[in-house]
Amino acid sequence: MSRPHRTVSARSADGARLHIEVYGPEGAPAVVLSHGWTCSTLFWAAQIDDLARDYRVIVYDQRGHGRSPAVGPGGYTTDALADDLEAVLGATLAPGEKAVLAGHSMGGMTLMAASARPAFREHAAAALLCSTGSSRLVAEGRVVPMRPGRTRTRLTRMILGARAPLGPVTPVSKRILRYGTMGPGTAPDRVAACARIVHACPRPVRVAWAHVLGELDLDAGVRELRVPTAVVTGTADRLTPSVLAHRLAGELPECVGVTELTGMGHMTPVEAPEAVTAVIRGLVENHLRTDVGEESAV
Repeated sequence: MSRPHRTVSARSADGARLHIEVYGPEGAPAVVLSHGWTCSTLFWAAQIDDLARDYRVIVYDQRGHGRSPAVGPGGYTTDALADDLEAVLGATLAPGEKAVLAGHSMGGMTLMAASARPAFREHAAAALLCSTGSSRLVAEGRVVPMRPGRTRTRLTRMILGARAPLGPVTPVSKRILRYGTMGPGTAPDRVAACARIVHACPRPVRVAWAHVLGELDLDAGVRELRVPTAVVTGTADRLTPSVLAHRLAGELPECVGVTELTGMGHMTPVEAPEAVTAVIRGLVENHLRTDVGEESAV
């Protein structure tokens, strides 16, 4: 991954410290990337390397992940996700400056949670919801190979909230991770990269966020996402199946398209980096550069 142009530390509303990295040329159009559950800024390595050639790319570690410290037991909520995003936008963007905001999995849920917030409305030109959903994650999840119903839902909740340590990355753990989160044809080096990132997430943080995701209801936030929004889904995603993506598309006020990535699982930015990057580039070119031009002409 490229070296950051600079690092920034911001404080969220409850005082939680957030680690932020900024890549690319100063003054270029801005893209903000928000990673998912058990991941970190490293998850966006391919997007950073590509996008930072032309844009200012802002990435941050969600609280408790990467280099953003863990917080107390009450600090893991969807409101906290929204608070953190507002803090990141305030620390890295000029007043009124627009950006394309992209979120994967819990990062997409962050955008939904923040959609009605003043900072989001001030700074969002367009959004990407990548491999995510707004509710019914446990009920729709397909990690357990059973027919839908109470038994599958209960087992899925138990697996996602398991307190067992993940331990070191091994051939067995990589096979388990690929089954649960990636498509069957994912290249071994990409499975290994995801395993290193996921296994680095502290167990208490992983479990705390699992409880939040298990009770997730951000349907109202989807309807408040009043910017052009693209949706990306992998057809082999067991954690947030494509049915959730199409439900998002039907509820978004301004959906600009659903991209289905055949054979890809939940980790689409790593599994299909070129495709995800292309969607982000399209949002910048169609909705951010136009805004810049219009503002300059006024």
